[in-house]
Amino acid sequence: MTDHPISPELIELLVDLSRRAGDAIMAIYNNKDSYDIEHKSDESPLTAADLAAHRLISAELPGLLPLPIISEEGELPDFADRQLWDNYWLVDPLDGTKEFIAGNGQFTVNIALVQCGRPLLGVVHVPTTDTTYLGVLDARDPGSLGAFKYVQGGGGEPIRVRSLIERYQQSAPFTVLLSHRHNTQATLDLMDTIKRNWLGDIETTNAGSSLKFCVIAEGLADFYPRLAPTSEWDTAAAQAVLEAAGGQVVRATPDLQSLAYNTSDDLLNPYFYALGDKNFSWKHLLFANELIM
Repeated sequence: MTDHPISPELIELLVDLSRRAGDAIMAIYNNKDSYDIEHKSDESPLTAADLAAHRLISAELPGLLPLPIISEEGELPDFADRQLWDNYWLVDPLDGTKEFIAGNGQFTVNIALVQCGRPLLGVVHVPTTDTTYLGVLDARDPGSLGAFKYVQGGGGEPIRVRSLIERYQQSAPFTVLLSHRHNTQATLDLMDTIKRNWLGDIETTNAGSSLKFCVIAEGLADFYPRLAPTSEWDTAAAQAVLEAAGGQVVRATPDLQSLAYNTSDDLLNPYFYALGDKNFSWKHLLFANELIM
């Protein structure tokens, strides 16, 4: 296994690249006649903005670290080749294409550095607000975390998930983020369990793309359940941000195992939960039939 040091210079260049990709997206977003909407084989939409960001990022990432790249808008290498990779870039040039087309501004640029199945560096840029979220983890020291928020070209300010143990004891509201388009009966059943087990009120709000992870990372919400399909490029960068801020992204099963990458032929994620405060008793909240003790 080859470790690649995550230097301040690399971070600065990566944040800048995400912003420039965001600028390319915004140039098209502000001119609806240039969207050039197509549909892929799975019926998901593709726009000129997806392709513009993909071309820019794919051309410049090798100059930052010369590693293989998986991009949603690129060719997927065979698993026989991918499984030999210790390190690679995982990119969603425009996460939330449906939100882009809807014009609600809730779409992002996602760039992650994955090492041995774990996202160690993630940048999530929000073009409409010129806001960038960064998460950095050290593979050799899992306790060494850092998550930051950059606003309109300024310097990064540290962000952190909010403590849930104290909020639970004080019967404070528990905030759940839900997708605009993918809420299922399983999600509704899960919400019923949470309502039984949380002492205070349950607040819900809807959001698009990987923004949901970032809202939790900066302490403005607590939980995002995804019990519908996603791909690995949808989650990797935002997972790094949330975990660097003190949260977790785990399989939606009682063992709550961390979401891992590049483990199979396809790049589909299992259903998962994005959790805030990792020190909280999540198993009791999500699976128990009685109040947390």
